[in-house]
Amino acid sequence: MAHSYLPVDRDQQFLLPPDVRDWLPEGHLAWFVIDVVERVDTSGLHARHPNDGVGRRAYDPDMLLALLIYAYCTGQRSSRQIERLCVVDVAYRVICSNHVPDHTTIARFRQAHQDVAVSLFTDVLELCAAAGLVSLGVVAVDGTKIGADASLKTNRTRAQIEAEVAAMVAEAAATDAAEDDCFGEGRGDELPAGLTDRRSRRVRLDAALAELKAKQAQRDTDVERARQDRVVKEQQAAVRGRRVSGRRPKHADRVARARADLEFLEQRAADRRVRVEAHAAAQGRRPRGPAPGHGQGVTAARARLNQAVNDAANTPVDDATNGDQDRVNITDPESRIMHSPQGWVQGYNAQAAVTESGIVIAGTVTIETNDVGQCEPMMAATQATLDAAKITDPIGTMLFDAGYWSESNATADGPTRLIATTKSWKLRKAIRERGTTNGPPPPDATPIEAMEHRLRTPEGTALYKKRQHTVEPVFGQIKHGRGFRRFSRRGHDAVQAEWQLITATHNILKLFTYGGHARA
Repeated sequence: MAHSYLPVDRDQQFLLPPDVRDWLPEGHLAWFVIDVVERVDTSGLHARHPNDGVGRRAYDPDMLLALLIYAYCTGQRSSRQIERLCVVDVAYRVICSNHVPDHTTIARFRQAHQDVAVSLFTDVLELCAAAGLVSLGVVAVDGTKIGADASLKTNRTRAQIEAEVAAMVAEAAATDAAEDDCFGEGRGDELPAGLTDRRSRRVRLDAALAELKAKQAQRDTDVERARQDRVVKEQQAAVRGRRVSGRRPKHADRVARARADLEFLEQRAADRRVRVEAHAAAQGRRPRGPAPGHGQGVTAARARLNQAVNDAANTPVDDATNGDQDRVNITDPESRIMHSPQGWVQGYNAQAAVTESGIVIAGTVTIETNDVGQCEPMMAATQATLDAAKITDPIGTMLFDAGYWSESNATADGPTRLIATTKSWKLRKAIRERGTTNGPPPPDATPIEAMEHRLRTPEGTALYKKRQHTVEPVFGQIKHGRGFRRFSRRGHDAVQAEWQLITATHNILKLFTYGGHARA
C-alpha cells in the first residue's frame, strides 16, 4: 500500500480537457439527447428567430430544446433548478456549451413553444419505429391521476367567489376613499402595491366564476339531452316489449338522482337473481346469495335516498334550488377534484396507449374523472398519432380495464379490443367457476355476454393478462422513477403539452436503453 494519499490541491490550475467532447463518456445520455434533437424537425423554432434585427443575440433554440429534454429525462422541471445545474453539472454544461441561460429564458421557451411537444412526440415515435420498438400487436390503454399546479384548498363555490369579489371591491373602494381623504384628489388614482395583487386575483376569480356558469349551462343541456334520449329509448323498448337497460340519466335534483340509482340497482339485482336461480335450478340446488333488494349495494342506495330526502326536507327552498354547489379551483379553473389510490387530488386524468415494449404511442389529458368516456377518443388518438408518424402497421388488439366498459365502447368502430367487464380477480374467479370458452360468441349474445365470452377464451385470457404489466410500469416510471406526480403548468392546453413532453422523454429513455443494449 502507498505511504501517502493523493494530493488535494484546490489551487491547482484548470485541468479539464479543453474539448467538451472529452468531458463525458461517449455513451452518456446527454450525447444521445443532442443526437435526437439533431434528427427531429426544429424548423418551426428557428422560424420564430430570424436573427435579422438588432439587440442581444438569442440562445440557439436547438440547444434550449435539448436542455429541456435532458432535464425532463433526469426528472428536473424547475427552471431555477435547471439554471443552477447549468453551472454545476457537467452534462448540462456540455449541452449548453458552457452557456448559462437564466430561469426566465427557460420558462418562457417552454411556455412559448408548447406546440413543439406534439411534433417532438411524433418525431421521437418515428425514431422508435425505425429502431423496431413499435410493435402494434398488443396496445394497452389506461389513465392515471396527476396533480395540477393548484391546491384542493383553493376550490370555491359560486357564492364564495361572489362574496370574495364583493369584499375585494368594497376593500378597494374603502382604500380609495381613505387615500382621497389623506392625499386629496391629486393622489386618489395611486393604488398601493397590495391592491395590485388583489386585482390580479380578482381576474382569476372572475375566470373561475365564468367556468362555474359554463358548467351549470352544460349540465342543464346534458340533463335535457339525456332525458330526451331516455324517452326515445323507453318508447322503442315498449314497442319491442322490453325494459330499457342502463342507468337512468342524472338529474340536478339530488333526490331524483338517488331514486334513479336505487331503481337501477334494484332492477339489476332482480335480473341477476333470475340468472342465479336458473343456474341453480339447472344444477338441482337452491340459489345462493341475498334475495333481490337486500344486497349491500341496494341497501346503501336506499340509505342514500333516505338521506337525500331528509336533507331536502331540512334545506331552505332557496338553497335547495340553487345550482351553485359546484366548486371550481381559483388557481387552475380547468383542473378538477379527482380520486386516486392515494386519496383526493386536484388534477387531471392523463391517458396513455402503450405497446408491449413500453413505448407510448398516444397520450392525452382530460378533465373527466371517469375513464369510460375515453375509450373511443384514445382509439382515435392512437390511430391519428400513428398516421402522423407514418406508421402503417395495423393495430392488433387494444386492452382496456373495467373502468372503460360500456356497451357503446364495446361495439364502437375501431380496432379489435378487449374491455374487462369487471375487476380482474372476478374475471379469474369466473374462469375457475364456469370454465373457459372457445370459438366466437353466440350470435344472439348481448355485447356484455360477447365480451365475457371472449375474455374467458384461452386466447382472450392470455391477451388480457398483458394489460397490467404493459401500461402500469410506464406510469410507475414517470411518477415514481422520475417524480412527475404534479404538472408544473396550468390550464388544459399547457398540461396537454407538458404530458406530451413527459411521454416523449419516456420514449427517448426507452430508445436510449435499447441502443445501449444493442451496442453491448
